Amino acid sequence: MEGSLSAPGGVSGPGRLADPEEGISVQELALAARNHGLPLEALRYDVTPPGLHYVLVHYDIPATDPDGWRLTVGGRVRRPLSLDLDALRARPSVTRRVTLECAGNGRARLTPRPVSQPWLVEAVGTADWTGVPLAELLAEAGTAEGAVEAVFTGADHGVERGVEQDYRRSLPLRVAAEPARDVLVAYAMNGAPLPPQHGSPLRLVVPGWYGMAHVKWLHDITVTDTPYTGFQQSVAYRIRTTAEGDDPGTPVTLIAPRALMIPPGFPDFMSRARVVRPGPVPLAGRAWSGHGGVTRVEIGEFGEGVGEDGDAVWTDAVLERDPAHPWAWQSWRTTWTATPGHHHLAVRATDAEGHVQPLAAPWNRGGFANNLVQRVEVFCTPEAT
Repeated sequence: MEGSLSAPGGVSGPGRLADPEEGISVQELALAARNHGLPLEALRYDVTPPGLHYVLVHYDIPATDPDGWRLTVGGRVRRPLSLDLDALRARPSVTRRVTLECAGNGRARLTPRPVSQPWLVEAVGTADWTGVPLAELLAEAGTAEGAVEAVFTGADHGVERGVEQDYRRSLPLRVAAEPARDVLVAYAMNGAPLPPQHGSPLRLVVPGWYGMAHVKWLHDITVTDTPYTGFQQSVAYRIRTTAEGDDPGTPVTLIAPRALMIPPGFPDFMSRARVVRPGPVPLAGRAWSGHGGVTRVEIGEFGEGVGEDGDAVWTDAVLERDPAHPWAWQSWRTTWTATPGHHHLAVRATDAEGHVQPLAAPWNRGGFANNLVQRVEVFCTPEAT
């Protein structure tokens, strides 16, 4: 990403990249210490326990007082609002099961690797979020003629490229005010008040969008008649395909399709491979996309010595979609017959708009939206004699 070294938004200065052979930098270790990903074995849960859900904090976790917290809605509106938590909780609430994924998930698998939070594939989680539909708050405030965006301000505060600022992001009104998009001002996670690391007491939840849009510690919504151009909107979270220069890039928005496998068998600590016995091995996992859901999951097996773009034998897994939770990940399952020796398994998803996970990741400066297929090395023990 492209922010300060104190923030998972990225690094100061142009185009700093990491050499994978040099390992993880001190700055990246500092970022990793404050953030954490989902253990892949936790993919077995339909709803991720809050302590296992991925966490990314851009600055510090702010000190917040729920008793004195207020959410303001202003700017280009006819009736400005100022609401405390009791007023929000008194309104009709909705609960939506939503899968959140960090825009930088998969960054550590790129070469050269951008310096920032070194996610592999673990920056994801799914929760039941409860709150007030944003569309209803905007309708009550009444957006004025010419309004185009809603800007969301969190209480987390830091410095980006020498400028002191709050974390802010915007959404087009066609997204923010669309009831079918199910954007929430959420105050509960999995039936309990938001934990501090997940945005207590209020956060935004934007189904289908990468995590940078889900502003935590939310205290202000400002409707504007011009596009927001703050750092986290126009500098960070943009896909730039050159290492240097002034490429404005394209904004990161909807989540690209991804499928992940629950690690089969048991781990070999030294080799990091998974160990299984010969015969049928159940495989299972989750798949998701911000582009209308996943329509297909395939399991691939690569032969010995096959390179990044080598051929694999792909077979379809059984995909289970729950219509009650269109914004949540989907379960998949299949059975693989293991034979003695080393194997390289992979899993890939195809979504409703025809996007397919790639076997080779296209590189970009911030390491965003890298949905390269997951590969799992498996060692099958020899037949018992």
